[in-house]
Amino acid sequence: MSDSHVAAPPEFNPWLATVLLLMGNFMNLIDVSIVNVALPSIQRNLGASASQIEWVSAAYVLAFAAGLLPFGRFGDKLGRKRLFLLGVALFTLASALCGLAQNMTMLIGSRAIQGLGGAMMVPQVMAIIHVMFPPDQKARAFALAGVVVSMGAVTGPLLGGALITADIHGLDWRPIFLVNLPVGIFVILAGLRWIPALQRDRDMTIDWIGMVVFALAIVMIVLPVIEGALLGWPWWCIALLLGAAPMGAVFVLRQAALARGGRTQLLPIALMRNPGYLSGVLMVMLHFSAIPGMFLILAIYLQTGFGLSPLASGLATAPFPLGVMLGSYVTGRFGASRLPLRMGAGALVLLVGMAWLRHAAGNPPQPFTPLAIAAPLAICGMGMGLAISPLFQLVLQAVPGHDAGAGSGAMQAFQQVGAAVGIAVVSSLFFVQLHHGADADYPQAIHHALVYQLGVFITILLVLSLRSWLIRPRPKTEGADGPPPMLGPGAR
Repeated sequence: MSDSHVAAPPEFNPWLATVLLLMGNFMNLIDVSIVNVALPSIQRNLGASASQIEWVSAAYVLAFAAGLLPFGRFGDKLGRKRLFLLGVALFTLASALCGLAQNMTMLIGSRAIQGLGGAMMVPQVMAIIHVMFPPDQKARAFALAGVVVSMGAVTGPLLGGALITADIHGLDWRPIFLVNLPVGIFVILAGLRWIPALQRDRDMTIDWIGMVVFALAIVMIVLPVIEGALLGWPWWCIALLLGAAPMGAVFVLRQAALARGGRTQLLPIALMRNPGYLSGVLMVMLHFSAIPGMFLILAIYLQTGFGLSPLASGLATAPFPLGVMLGSYVTGRFGASRLPLRMGAGALVLLVGMAWLRHAAGNPPQPFTPLAIAAPLAICGMGMGLAISPLFQLVLQAVPGHDAGAGSGAMQAFQQVGAAVGIAVVSSLFFVQLHHGADADYPQAIHHALVYQLGVFITILLVLSLRSWLIRPRPKTEGADGPPPMLGPGAR
């Protein structure tokens, strides 16, 4: 596929297209966190067991993580605009099924379909943004994406708490899913008109065997991480984790064999041999293992530990997205320059913010006030805002335009693996400490658990240092920054 520039249609507006793409992505981002707030209501309303309640989240995460890379590649072949809109449509339909579910079997099955819809649309978002903007505007677009990613982590509890508290027409928890319907319908109708159709690679073949092997490897990591702690780490959880590495090796060998034969790989072997891409994916996985876990235990700390309502708990975390917006604005002013330095600055600010949050939450004032954690949350948010845009650019800057879907899909697949692992580790640290003594000591538990976040951001700073030392700047890959031919906003 040629990556040469052609004149975009006069009515084409990349910023309007970006807003529509991020609206679709935002539905996915808030989905897990908004559901967590509603789980007690769902359990009471549908008479669910503890295992069934856990699978409301697990079914979504498994389907989503396993589908990201395959659907990223499908976008490269079938058209990223088409896959994005189909994904939004499937996600919206599944949201309606979730909202209308009459039993737990229907709800869990609908959540798995929701995960597949999310996996269809999410890789296309970064892939389209990556190739739609010229280099001088790309940094601001990624900064905007960073704001949406970060706000998704905290908007879910706030919106979910508000909807459940309002109990609209006596629907209890159901509006948390039904609220996606008008948003999804709007994104589809507006996207048909305003999202550009990028030229696709019609001759690309799909590696079906590699797709199955990759999905199995992801499931072998994510499933035991989700289930292991609750079930007391039975033998099959340990066996799956041990088998994930050989399964990953089979996937890599499969892709190498395809490359030798000159055939299209599900994840291009050139990316797996690219230390810049690999180190970037590692930092994405680490970074996104820290934030979701922090918000999970923070919600329990505020609601169960100090009796805040879901709405009040969401409001208490509001300084974080405010800090994200400020950090994203600052980093967006630097364009594509000094990416490792800006990423390191963001990680350092996050390290300082997490250390402060750990101290403040572990030593709360009496009586407790959420203002005690407002400043450290704002600092953490600012670090997140500073780090996200350069992190995404570091990962994708060496990915050729025709492989943007695969590169983006792999990055976000491992982002989900990181989130699942982080949540499992942090929640285990939290609950082990919480139940260690005779009385539940929530400040001591969160102080114990947040040591994971400190370790994560120290590790990211070390990876960045090694990356700068070992990896010399490479010439820009042809087509990595320039948009491929566009067929026009109204095309499919």
